[in-house]
Amino acid sequence: MRIAIIGAYGLVGSAISARLVADGHAVVGVGRDVVAARRRFPALEWQRADLATASVADWTAVLAGVEAVVNCAGALQDSPRDDLRAVHVDGVRRLVEACAAVGVRRFVHISAAGVAAGRGTAFNTTKLEAEALLAEGPLDWIILRPGLVFGPAAYGGTALLRGLAGFPGVTPVVFGDSLIQVIGTEDLADAVVRCLAPEAPTRVSLDLVHAEALTLVDLVGRLRGWLGLPPAPTLRLPPVLARLTAAASDGLAFLGWRSPMRTASLEQLRIGVRGRSEDADRLGLTPRSFDAVLAAAPSGVQERWFARAYFAKPAILICLFGFWLVSGLIGLTVGFPAAVAELTAAGMSAGLAAGAVIGGSLVDIALALLLAWRPTAARALQGMLLVTAGYLIGATLVRPDLWLDPLGPLVKSIPAAFLALAALATLDER
Repeated sequence: MRIAIIGAYGLVGSAISARLVADGHAVVGVGRDVVAARRRFPALEWQRADLATASVADWTAVLAGVEAVVNCAGALQDSPRDDLRAVHVDGVRRLVEACAAVGVRRFVHISAAGVAAGRGTAFNTTKLEAEALLAEGPLDWIILRPGLVFGPAAYGGTALLRGLAGFPGVTPVVFGDSLIQVIGTEDLADAVVRCLAPEAPTRVSLDLVHAEALTLVDLVGRLRGWLGLPPAPTLRLPPVLARLTAAASDGLAFLGWRSPMRTASLEQLRIGVRGRSEDADRLGLTPRSFDAVLAAAPSGVQERWFARAYFAKPAILICLFGFWLVSGLIGLTVGFPAAVAELTAAGMSAGLAAGAVIGGSLVDIALALLLAWRPTAARALQGMLLVTAGYLIGATLVRPDLWLDPLGPLVKSIPAAFLALAALATLDER
């Protein structure tokens, strides 16, 4: 069967795509950024389309020859990069119209456990509208509502949980008594395969969760054990602190950063993730427990590295931003006379020395601001490495004695460069 997977390189979409390819299906992977996806998943035929903006005509071209569609695309919260209504409602409407136009009948839609009337988040409201839209449409649809999806890949909420599990010394949690039901990526992919079978039920909404409901404290504790780390005391954070963190994360979204610690995530955490475990019986599926999911994918050193580096990464980025910004501001203000004096003492003219200090300070500030803007962060880190190298080479030629200065102005630049290297190595989000 020729199947189109919308959002095929995400956590859910990639697991489903891999299973369908393994089963011998021809899979068309669809996403808004497919350059890297083509390298990561060469077995798929890739088509570029953005669910939020693609027209019916665009989808008609993408779906040529397709026999079934699996929609895994979604967004967590409105931001400059994501529009929930455009993705969850308007985009799904156009996709359904295109399916009907080209004769695609089978449509598997990945929603979320707990989507119900009365929950006021925009995520819930738009997800519910998409489900209603499908119910009114002409397709043979199946809506799957997975619980917390956990698998070998770490992204979004499950990445955050790994970071909490790997936190040094303590396990920080908020809403630690919230109940969460889990589904493994392999079980979710298996469910999709069963939905695509000719005898599968249609026009039904099914929750996909294991029956066991874990508290957040218990879930993170089991993750910590899976990582091979010793037990740590639980630090229950006050909700007000979590809300402040979520508000800051919401603000960072305007700079292009997509943190899982945003307001929508916090609200979902407060509500919990619950579903009807008996729904899986409709597909002849028995979801595995969280312990079984973990046991099937033993952790290695890469999981421990990721968990321990999870919160170190934003700390490194904040440190670098502050270092370069403050360095530039000091060079333009209180440090300006001393810096000019150092250069003139080495034989440089006063005018040239002043220009060098001003130019260097402006470069420092520019690199800090470029680092703050997510689309240019990688270039900023590369620039920091180049500027540091140039600074060290130039200082060695002009003032080699500074290598022996007790305050270490040159020596201290080397750790800062390696900090930029560490940030560059961990910058990818998925």
